[in-house]
Amino acid sequence: MTFRHIEAFRAVVATGSMTEASRRLHTSQPQVSRLIAQLEAITGLPLFDRSGSRVVPSLDGTRFHAEVERAFVGLTSLESAAARIRAFGAERLRVAAMPRLAGGLLARAVVRFRAAHPDVIVAIHSGDDETVNHWLATGFCDAALTMLYGDAPDAHREHVETRACVAVLPQDHPLAAQALLTPADFFGVPFVASSLGSALRNRTEAIFAAAGITLTITAEAGLGASICTLVSAGLGVSVMNPLAAYEEAKISPIAIRPFAPALPVHFALLFPPDHARGRLMRAFGACARAVLLEELAQLPDAAIGRPAPPSQAARFSAPA
Repeated sequence: MTFRHIEAFRAVVATGSMTEASRRLHTSQPQVSRLIAQLEAITGLPLFDRSGSRVVPSLDGTRFHAEVERAFVGLTSLESAAARIRAFGAERLRVAAMPRLAGGLLARAVVRFRAAHPDVIVAIHSGDDETVNHWLATGFCDAALTMLYGDAPDAHREHVETRACVAVLPQDHPLAAQALLTPADFFGVPFVASSLGSALRNRTEAIFAAAGITLTITAEAGLGASICTLVSAGLGVSVMNPLAAYEEAKISPIAIRPFAPALPVHFALLFPPDHARGRLMRAFGACARAVLLEELAQLPDAAIGRPAPPSQAARFSAPA
């Protein structure tokens, strides 16, 4: 597999046409077709579905393209690094998080960090847990703020705090009358699950399987906001991390209840494996830890399995 194969593949995906791709690459259409055929033979994957003059990435082609784009992110960062070195530019930190944390907690940590280090450029990257782990493992990002339901592969982990996931339900759901929910309460109840293959999905299914309960899954979503929207619309109930649940409860009509047995979620900072952290990285880690602890301290006690004070419970639709 050569760079020329990948260049042709990206051009065909971008244009949807072998002819247009050849114009973009300043070569012939037969040459592009030949490169794509060779790439399919090398990978053993049918990368495109062909219909007349149009070519559309197959499912395998779409997945392969996602990996290709991740690799090109690394190439782009090398170009940027070279430009900064030539210009004797400011120091730069690249930090990542899943969307729930990137837009709120991580951004606030960056603001606090920049107040103390105004000359440092901080770039925020957002992606799913697999993408964030890939960025760390390849050194594309210097740190990540994350929620873990298991181990973090290929990364050095600094634990901040562990909380228990909570159950989320439509406000008028019969189960909202209970103070604590268990897998048995969800028998036959429509359930909105996290994405297939995600760590939360795997842990949730394991807990329900251990209790002898099969989930009645009616919908799936990768983002906590999407899960809460589906729940509030009456499509089912769910189990999710408390930070997302209580944040979404401010805008979505959902009820939140403790869930047992505990399904822990670990809030942590991740760093590249075997990566020496300098003064700036340690300073940023301290800011991120402080902001995360402040945010978690504001959650009602019900999020860690203790009854919430009446004033707090009423805000989040406490059972009558």
